[in-house]
Amino acid sequence: MLNRALKVLLVAAAVVAAAPGVAQEKINLSIATGGTGGVYYPLGGGMANVLSKYVPGMQQATAEVTGGSVDNLKLIGTGKPYVAFAMTDASLDAYRGEDKFKGTKVPLRTLMILYPNRMHVVSIEGTGVNTINDLKGKRVSTGSPGSATEVMAFRVIEAAGLDKDKDMTRERLGVAESVNAIKDRKIDAFFWVGGLPTASVTDLAATPGVKIKMIDHANLVAAMNKKYGDLYVEDTIPKSTYSGMTADNKQATVMNILIAHENMSDQVAYNIVKAVFEHRSELIAVHKEAENFKLELQKQAASPIPFHPGAIKYFTEKGVKLQ
Repeated sequence: MLNRALKVLLVAAAVVAAAPGVAQEKINLSIATGGTGGVYYPLGGGMANVLSKYVPGMQQATAEVTGGSVDNLKLIGTGKPYVAFAMTDASLDAYRGEDKFKGTKVPLRTLMILYPNRMHVVSIEGTGVNTINDLKGKRVSTGSPGSATEVMAFRVIEAAGLDKDKDMTRERLGVAESVNAIKDRKIDAFFWVGGLPTASVTDLAATPGVKIKMIDHANLVAAMNKKYGDLYVEDTIPKSTYSGMTADNKQATVMNILIAHENMSDQVAYNIVKAVFEHRSELIAVHKEAENFKLELQKQAASPIPFHPGAIKYFTEKGVKLQ
């Protein structure tokens, strides 16, 4: 009788283990970041470590170098197992199938609001660039192909009444390449959207014989929002951020979000968000922008992309109302 009861229990256990959704989902995940000279990449590496250690079923999470937000959004669109860093302006284009995503909507969902991304318009003493309008006739890098830096740079230039193709000689370089180019006097200024501080800009500011110039452009935010929606805010890069700054830099800021495909399972999305928030200290040790990963910043108004149901579940448990 005992043997029969034991057999029944073993059969029942086997049925439960084989039931759909009960067996632990095994995951290999890529985190789409950006170039090595920015903030996305080191933070993505830290996030990969956190997810690999703390997400149930995560066999390996790996940070991947990319061109930036536009490339990342296209990777999400493949439906392969990715999460990605992206700016809200490029994300909205992808979600609607506009601009660089014309005719191809990407079915995105927001996992969490990350941190504010500050537009840097950077020059150095001796180039004659003191205002945005001084970019006319200059050699300017507007960001690497596939980056949201390029998207936002074009919008800043447009709001200033300049033509990105006719009024300047334009290069398409990432932040690390832009810094090398301006050191070598191959360009006069560059655009970069990133967190504070950005390592490559710190390097430029600390270069002997170079005096950095951060170009104000916060006055263009209203015109940008009038055309593209309320995606940008007037903000400030404090003068203490980079050596050689003599005043706070008044600039435009856009939010960063962590995104996934809408088909990501609710449980996996929940586990990813939970791991990031519950082990935030490990990410802060990688880059201080992770200090901005805050529950109180998780609001639907901060992202034009709907939140993933798995993320909503986690935030609801923490008493966060997204609306």
